[in-house]
Amino acid sequence: MSQHKSQQGFITFAQNTDSVDYLNLAFVQAMNIKCTQKINDYAVIVDAATESKISQEHRKVFDHIIVLENDLAQNDSWKLANEWQVFNLTPFKETVKLESDLLFTRSIDHWWTTFRLKDIVLSTGCKNYKQQQSQSREYRQFFDDNQLPDVYNGLMYFRYSQTAWNFFHTAELIYKNWPDISDHSLKNSREKTPSTDVLYAVTASLLGSEYCTLPSADFINFVHMKPGINNFADKTWFNTVISEREGDMIRVNNLNQYYPVHYFEKTYVDQELVDEYRTRCRKFLE
Repeated sequence: MSQHKSQQGFITFAQNTDSVDYLNLAFVQAMNIKCTQKINDYAVIVDAATESKISQEHRKVFDHIIVLENDLAQNDSWKLANEWQVFNLTPFKETVKLESDLLFTRSIDHWWTTFRLKDIVLSTGCKNYKQQQSQSREYRQFFDDNQLPDVYNGLMYFRYSQTAWNFFHTAELIYKNWPDISDHSLKNSREKTPSTDVLYAVTASLLGSEYCTLPSADFINFVHMKPGINNFADKTWFNTVISEREGDMIRVNNLNQYYPVHYFEKTYVDQELVDEYRTRCRKFLE
C-alpha cells in the first residue's frame, strides 16, 4: 500500500478537547520515544482543529502527521470513534499504537521480535506501580460479566496483514452497530459508546483472543496509574504519593518503573516536564 512509508514506528491519536491538550501529550510522548528508543519513528493522528495548533517545533519530532479525513468524533467530548481507523491511517508496516498519556522509562526495542510472533498483539492485563500484575477488577466488571479477554489498547502492536485487517474491520462493524450489540448480546452494558478497551475486547472475543494476544509474553505490558489499580485515594496520584523523575525513569514511592507508565491523569504533563524534554531532545529540535 502507498500509505506505508516506513517499516516500524509508534502512533497515537491527538484530538484536543475543551479540557485536555492531547497534542501536548503527544509532543512529550514523541520526545520521550526519541530519547528512549532506537526504533523511534513517530506518527500522530489529528483532526483539522488540532492540526491548526501544530507548530514547527512539533513537526521536528512528529515524523508523520496524519489528518483525519473522516472524523467520526467531531461532536464527542471523549474522542473514541476514530480508534478503529488506525489500521488504514498508519504510515508504518509494523505499528505500535499507544494512548497519548503513556511514557517509556527504558528501551523496548527488543519487544519487536516478540511482537512478530503474531500479526496483532493486544497487551493483556496491566501492572500496578509495584510492578505486579494487577488483580483489581474495579474497572473490569463488564469484562468479567461477559467473559471478555482482559485486553488493553494503551499499548498494542499490529502489522499490515489480513489478520489485522479482519480485526479492525470487525471493530468498525461492532462500533457502528454498538446499540444493537450492547442491548442484545452483552450483559450489564452501560456504555452508549464503547471505550476502546471494550471495543477491542469484544472484537477479540468474536475472532478468538488467541489470534491477537500473547499472554505468555507478560513483559509486554504497562503500569496503569488509575487509582483503583494502585489503591490510591486520588487520580492525581503524583500529588498524594512520592513521585520523582530522573531522566526518563519515573519513580513512585521510591520504586523504579521499568514498564511503560500509563500516567492516566493528564495534568501529570506539566510545563516542567515539557521543558525538560525540550532540553534533552535539543538535537531533534534544532
